[in-house]
Amino acid sequence: MALLNFKKRDAVENGPVNPTVEAFLQGYSIEVMPRTAEKVEDFRALLPEDTRVYIAHIEGTPIEDMVKTAKRIAAEGYPVMPHFPARIIKDAATLENWISMYQGEAGVDQALLLAGGVNNPHGDFDSSMQLLETGLFDKAGFKRLHVAGHPEGNKDIDPDGSTKNVDDALRWKQKFSETTDADMALATQFAFDAKPIIAWADSLKEAGIDLPIHIGIAGPAKLQTLIKFAIACGVGPSLKVLQKRAMDVSKLLLPYEPTDVLTELANHNAANPDFNITNVHFFPLGGIKTNANWAINNGGASAKPANS
Repeated sequence: MALLNFKKRDAVENGPVNPTVEAFLQGYSIEVMPRTAEKVEDFRALLPEDTRVYIAHIEGTPIEDMVKTAKRIAAEGYPVMPHFPARIIKDAATLENWISMYQGEAGVDQALLLAGGVNNPHGDFDSSMQLLETGLFDKAGFKRLHVAGHPEGNKDIDPDGSTKNVDDALRWKQKFSETTDADMALATQFAFDAKPIIAWADSLKEAGIDLPIHIGIAGPAKLQTLIKFAIACGVGPSLKVLQKRAMDVSKLLLPYEPTDVLTELANHNAANPDFNITNVHFFPLGGIKTNANWAINNGGASAKPANS
């Protein structure tokens, strides 16, 4: 990733940058939705060149709005990775049409495949594995395919609180990755505590699952906002980090920032060169601009100056 043309923040003016966090943030990605992307006048004013931008596909969002957003962000120079939620895709013909629209109008050649937050499938698909089995992404020549990871499990997939089904799915995806020319990786749900994240990542490596992990991190936001999203998204044990913070009156009204969790992960990464968490993926729950500025202020590259 070319960073030479980007300005780091002025360390003298804003305080020192933690070099391990700075290194860990390089190549981060960020997630948007059509309605949140509309609030950004120009992504080039916020994000480093080549930042991967995921576009979340929420149930009820017309595919035309998704493609329009992908086309606009791609035109601003960013690689776009739209979500393909299996449970809202009616059938293989619909999937093929979506792929064709994304490619034809926005030049998309990468995708995040996931089950999707819908209880009852709208059609033939129930899981990302079924989407992969169609062979349509391979046929279309997609260069990169990401699938979901769950550091704290997923009760929608394992209602009994275990990780059996999630683990079985990861083993299947690992085997699939060995049969495709596309680069594959795990993009995870966000969490707030580094220790269970590290333990989960290490457990995958021990199980022979070597897909690179792009760890989900919630960007700066009001504490109440994060707790609401965490509960809605089924975040597990690390929710206690937020609950503990909420009990501290001195911190209750201050916005949450992911400094602690990222510092611990970055330090572990620096001490363990074979660590399988390779990238940070931000969920900008407090706003895209707020998240982008936080990344810049903590060592991430900034956008090009307007006159560059």
